[in-house]
Amino acid sequence: MNAENPKAEKLNVVIVDDHALFREGLASILSAESDIEVVGQGGSAEEAIRLAHEVLPEIILLDIDMPGGGLTAARTIAEDFPVMGIVILTASEEDDHFISALRAGARAYILKGVAGRELVRILRAVASGESYVPPALAASLLLEMHEAGSYTQKTEDNPMKDLTDREQEILEGLASGLTNKEIAENLFLSEKTVKHYITNILQKLHVRNRVEAALLAQKSGKLDQA
Repeated sequence: MNAENPKAEKLNVVIVDDHALFREGLASILSAESDIEVVGQGGSAEEAIRLAHEVLPEIILLDIDMPGGGLTAARTIAEDFPVMGIVILTASEEDDHFISALRAGARAYILKGVAGRELVRILRAVASGESYVPPALAASLLLEMHEAGSYTQKTEDNPMKDLTDREQEILEGLASGLTNKEIAENLFLSEKTVKHYITNILQKLHVRNRVEAALLAQKSGKLDQA
């Protein structure tokens, strides 16, 4: 089955941060991994957008406080390349930055104090279609979305009714915190098939990432009735 792809492809990563020493140190850490290749580096939003177009990495790491703004770059890249894994790597623990990053299309929000090994684990998870938010900030995400009425607006139209039975099964697994691999094993599907279903689910629920989808599913209570 793997005849056409005998070698495992490396995870291509672009790093964009205006602090060259930090950026180069991070590149060194990631390049030490046999399955990761740093294919580009930059120091501004403009360079981030250019690299996204020229290199087409699976993952692009963006700092928030770089020239031109990391969130500005994230919004543009998310619009141009919806499947590209946008990861915000920042020192900012401000709720506003965190919420804005997820709204801009980021799949992960990582604080710069993270250990190298944990960062590598998160990047691999994002490449597999998962999302990551710091546990300390997850509560603020739920609170903000509730107060803003996001869930109320989404659940008034019962978006869950548009999901197929299979999509509901996958969303239930997602809401339970299962990885794509675990969902695939439970439903006797391939991981690739699960990824396709999750893409459809996000579109139907009008959410940016699996974190929002899981929270929406839990809030609506629709899955309990399925």
